[in-house]
Amino acid sequence: MSKENCLIVRAAGKQLDLLRGEASRLAQGANVGWWTDRAEIGTRFCFEDSKSKEAFALTCDRLGITCQEG
Repeated sequence: MSKENCLIVRAAGKQLDLLRGEASRLAQGANVGWWTDRAEIGTRFCFEDSKSKEAFALTCDRLGITCQEG
């Protein structure tokens, strides 16, 4: 699994569930795959293309949730 198009998000509970839903919606709209993985601190969200990753980063910003490259 490539970590090229991944973001690490620090969220838990309902916020994490919300982000999973958003990631699924974005990936489905772009017809790409996505997955999550445990990170040292937080959850890693990975996408098959960079445009979906960028859209997810904007979603995190809009929701006030911290994310970083990873």
